[in-house]
Amino acid sequence: MQLFEGPVFYALLLAAVTPAVFIGASERPLKRYGMAVTLFFVAASMYKSPAAIFWMALFIVIERLIVSVYIRDRKKNGRIAGRYYAALIMSLMPLVIYKLMPFIMPDSPDSGAVSIMGFIGISYMTFRQLQIVIEIYDGLIEEVDTFDYVYFMIFFPSVLSGPIARSREFSADINRIRPSAEYSEMAGEGLVRFMKGMIYKVVLSTFFYQILTFYGIRHDIRSALIYMYMYGFYLFFDFAGYSLMAVGCSYIFGFRMPDNFNKPFVSTDIKEFWDRWHITLSHWLRDYLFSRIVMNMMRHKVFKNKLTIACSALMINMFVMGLWHGLEPYYIIYGIYHGILLAVTEVFQKKSKFYKKHKKDRWFKAVSWFVTFNLVMFGFFIFSGRFTELVMNW
Repeated sequence: MQLFEGPVFYALLLAAVTPAVFIGASERPLKRYGMAVTLFFVAASMYKSPAAIFWMALFIVIERLIVSVYIRDRKKNGRIAGRYYAALIMSLMPLVIYKLMPFIMPDSPDSGAVSIMGFIGISYMTFRQLQIVIEIYDGLIEEVDTFDYVYFMIFFPSVLSGPIARSREFSADINRIRPSAEYSEMAGEGLVRFMKGMIYKVVLSTFFYQILTFYGIRHDIRSALIYMYMYGFYLFFDFAGYSLMAVGCSYIFGFRMPDNFNKPFVSTDIKEFWDRWHITLSHWLRDYLFSRIVMNMMRHKVFKNKLTIACSALMINMFVMGLWHGLEPYYIIYGIYHGILLAVTEVFQKKSKFYKKHKKDRWFKAVSWFVTFNLVMFGFFIFSGRFTELVMNW
């Protein structure tokens, strides 16, 4: 069984949601029931691979131990950069091992070594872990409850592909008992989001997938262009549909998961696009990577010019985003591509007198939208792997 896929999952989800609504509307705590449901769905999604369940459990134990040790050290010794970076590196290592194993042992895809740390959601769980460590260093987190930590890490609506929640907001929400009327309204909003997500994922993404599959077997330029646009729409409706269902589920289980998409195809520049596309990822990178790179560069006077610092940080930020998706060349190229686009946009908007003069004009907004839309679609073409494949064939 896959999460948010197939009739078996949806039937089981309906059976799990009904008691949740009753508990929430009765003004009783949902946390323990939500954890039980989460454990069931996570185990059911990996029941054919006991090794995956083992690696996930080991991952959580290791990461929780890192958090515990670092909290004690932070309280005792304060902000020591070396120990902070050590905690970050140790937290990141399971994901690094998982990403590197197929390249280290490419001839043994089914070996136990390749499957080390191979379980659903490791990338998103690592983001959650890193956020906790960073906020411990910043002094925003002083204690971590083990139950809340485990629930946060494996929360079934978002364990597979996000959205990426923040631990403090999650803990506050799941430990809050809402009045019946407030919960009922929240559950209703969740149901609407879930149904909209099903339409996106089951109907619309399937429609575009059928078209791109047909043109994916052809190698002429016209077919490649059609594939590019169809893949872009497919990716949006598939991912946005999943995200809406995840958000809807989380509402019913008492947590207001942040939205992940906000009409990304109306964007008039790349910066706006990343404020609308995979919002929780782009905002996570902005808050925990980009802003810290900028501050460190300014503190150490790496560049004198603030614009150069911003552009450099954007390039690093998006390069890391590409690496996080995977070590395949097309993911890395995708990250570099968007880093360049963001840096060029930053320079253009800060330095161009033409932009400052015409940025509010309707014709300029229309042209900016058209250019942005096509740049985004070409980025998705790179992301799909099809672009590098065609380049190699040609």
